[in-house]
Amino acid sequence: MQDDEMKEFEKHRQDYIEILRELRKKNPNLDMKSLEEMAEYEVMNRGPKSRAYYRIQATRKLTGGGNVIKKSKIEKKSSTKGVSAEEAAEDDNITKIYFEPGHYTVMENVGSFDLTVSRQGGDLRSTVYVDYRTEDGTANAGSDYEIAEGTLIFHPEETHKQFSVTVLDDDVFEEDEHFYVRLSNIRIGDEQGMFQSNGTQSVQLANPSLATVMILDDDHAGIFQLEEHETHVVESAGEIQLKVLRSSGARGRVRLPYYSIDGNARGNGIDYELIGNEIIFENNETEKLIPIHIVDDEEYEKHEHFFIELGEPQLLRRGSGKGHIASIDAEMVKLTDGQITESMMVAEMGKPKLGDLTKMRINIKESMEFKSTVDKILRKANISLVVGTSSWREQFVDAVCVSAGDNDDDSEEKLPSCCDYVMHFLTIFWKVLFAFVPPTDYLGGWLCFTVSIILIGVLTAFINELASSFGCTIGLKDTVTAISFVALGTSVPDTFASKVAAVNDRYADSSIGNVTGSNAVNVFLGIGLAWLIASVKHAAEGSVFRVKGGSLGFSVTIYCCFAVIAIGVLMFRRQKFIGGELGGPARYKLPTTLFFVFLWVMYLLISSLESYCHIKGF
Repeated sequence: MQDDEMKEFEKHRQDYIEILRELRKKNPNLDMKSLEEMAEYEVMNRGPKSRAYYRIQATRKLTGGGNVIKKSKIEKKSSTKGVSAEEAAEDDNITKIYFEPGHYTVMENVGSFDLTVSRQGGDLRSTVYVDYRTEDGTANAGSDYEIAEGTLIFHPEETHKQFSVTVLDDDVFEEDEHFYVRLSNIRIGDEQGMFQSNGTQSVQLANPSLATVMILDDDHAGIFQLEEHETHVVESAGEIQLKVLRSSGARGRVRLPYYSIDGNARGNGIDYELIGNEIIFENNETEKLIPIHIVDDEEYEKHEHFFIELGEPQLLRRGSGKGHIASIDAEMVKLTDGQITESMMVAEMGKPKLGDLTKMRINIKESMEFKSTVDKILRKANISLVVGTSSWREQFVDAVCVSAGDNDDDSEEKLPSCCDYVMHFLTIFWKVLFAFVPPTDYLGGWLCFTVSIILIGVLTAFINELASSFGCTIGLKDTVTAISFVALGTSVPDTFASKVAAVNDRYADSSIGNVTGSNAVNVFLGIGLAWLIASVKHAAEGSVFRVKGGSLGFSVTIYCCFAVIAIGVLMFRRQKFIGGELGGPARYKLPTTLFFVFLWVMYLLISSLESYCHIKGF
């Protein structure tokens, strides 16, 4: 059991390291705390997701309940989990020693920082000794960090001890590295500090007994990009300034050229004029401005535009030194591929590069239509997998409060829309009704599961009677009512759940599997389980349970034929000029949607005509 826990912890550690590296490449300007939080959410987000997750997320958004998960819930669950772990760790006869936390992320220029080792459980009046020593990972002792080893002594009633580790800084670019610090050779003594030979107290190392230290390199010459993809200015603005950002490092002196590209606005002083053609970033400088003069010619120019594009950056000087690097580059050009060493390749990787936003569109509007600039910076919100609640109060607050139905593309919580309010008031009765279901934290979630199944059963029986009465009132047969109104009511939530899966996941597998799996559950459990119970009842009474097929065979055949056509359309959409089964350009997306709606209408029409004997079935 202990070996399995160690393997799982080590796998989690390696996944965390890789995710942290990926996030730092994508978000080079974030601080370490934000990177660690994003890495934790990403680890959770990459975990397996059930169909219930997508169903709950879609239903809450549809009814104005907001996202399934909130950041506060993550933190609450994490803290609760930590408390449970601490309570489980307490034992009268066992003292556990471990790192707290087990992962540290530091910049290369941090110098010295402290690691914390904690003691928990057992007899705190005893003295505990534990050795620590650094171990190489991708970082090497002597060049990336200083070897640290020694013995920590926990005196009576001491529960935390710290020791320092020093990280060595340099001006050479290298990839992010990590090393380990291991605890070992744990001993226990009495109140006077004397070692015990055969005492009744026991002491052991607990996870994490191996701490990981991630060193983030800060010696890259930088990645250069514009702040925005597009901006709007007015003719009367005079001189505008476009911000150029330098991220993922700021070592060295770098020259960055830039130039303009005419759209329907012309340069050379006609509609605009560049002031200069390059900017110089000094060592540790992270922002520069490109000045542009806008000409106000007082003409009716509603939608004029031009572009600014960045050229290839050139490293003039490494670090804070005074040497020029042109000779080094010339020497590398003369070398063959076999002569270029790994250190040269790494140094080449540290040269300045262009980022994603290298071209900006500047839109010029006439002065009479002066409006505030629209903020176009959108950030992805983290999706959480925690959908549980801990109290009835929390459930009722969520039930009566309106949240934004879809705020996945905003960094801040946005206000609910008119549609959110309408859907909230239309569904508030059901939201309040199901708020009476016991919270998931009670009895490990089993109480919530049992009560939910009972309420769903009652609601299903109610809907069955309502559908039959509705069909009878408007003169529809039960078979037509079932394939139209009832089937539509059960499929719409699955449709929204599949949309959530398609938007949030990289591939369409979850969205397709969600809707097919849901229909399979509806058929096999919704019908099969009821038939099983009825069969058992009739068998116990000595009778035979029969179900009349009616027009089911004809309806299923038509459905299967249309399903094959739909699958053929999805296969056809894999062509390169479309790009995939879902979404795509409007000229392909809209016809596909209309065609699928047409198939559904034709299925209802043909099945209904057969039910009323206008056409002959099987």
